Order: sequence, then C-alpha cells, then structure tokens
Amino acid sequence: MWADVELLVMTGLRPLLPGVRVVDELPDKLETRLPLVSVLVVGGDDDRVTDTVAVDVAAFAAARAAAWDLAERTRRAMLSLAATHNPGQRAVIDDVTTAQRPAIVPYGNPAVRRAVATYTVSARARAAT
Repeated sequence: MWADVELLVMTGLRPLLPGVRVVDELPDKLETRLPLVSVLVVGGDDDRVTDTVAVDVAAFAAARAAAWDLAERTRRAMLSLAATHNPGQRAVIDDVTTAQRPAIVPYGNPAVRRAVATYTVSARARAAT
C-alpha cells in the first residue's frame, strides 16, 4: 500500500498554517475563502518502497504581497514536514525539497493572487504495528 501524499501534505500543513484553508480541490467562489493553499500531486515515481512525488502547492490570497507571504510561510512549513510520521495514515514523509521556488502565476480573477511552488516529497507507508 502506498502513502496518500496529497493527504499527508495537507494533514501536515494544516496545524502549521493556522487560519489558512488547506485543500486538494479549489472551492467555488475562491475569492471569498482566502487565504487558501492547494496541494496537488503532479507526478513522480517509486522504488517499490518509497514514492518520490512532485507536489504543486499554490498559495492564494487577495493581494500580491499576501500571496508572497503565504507562499514563503508555506515553503517553511513544507520543508519542516521532512522526517515526520502521520500515525493516522500509518505513513512517513522522509524528505521534502524545493524543486521550484514560489513564483507568482496569474489566476484570471482580479480578486485572487496566486503563488505556485513545486516540492519533491519522498513518502512511504509504514507497516501496521
């Protein structure tokens, strides 16, 4: 059984980003639900034990400066997930590295600003004890 990396990352980020919604799907009327961070697995591979996964993490806020701030807070939080264990999912995040630093990416809604980063997350399921 493989670890659900999106769920591991979301579960890990929530307590580290108080007041921020952390989701894997964007809600309707996004502009009314800011600040928000979305987590999306976009690729990767495995060595039959560990998944090494590319994860896009987007920080959404009402203003550009707020999006930058949230992206940097999220980057620190992401990197702190290395060497953590989620007992509820019986899974471990072994390592997190920044593959692409946060960058502002237009969103198409003038009420929303977005900064996107890509991280490499190495995770594996733990055997039941």
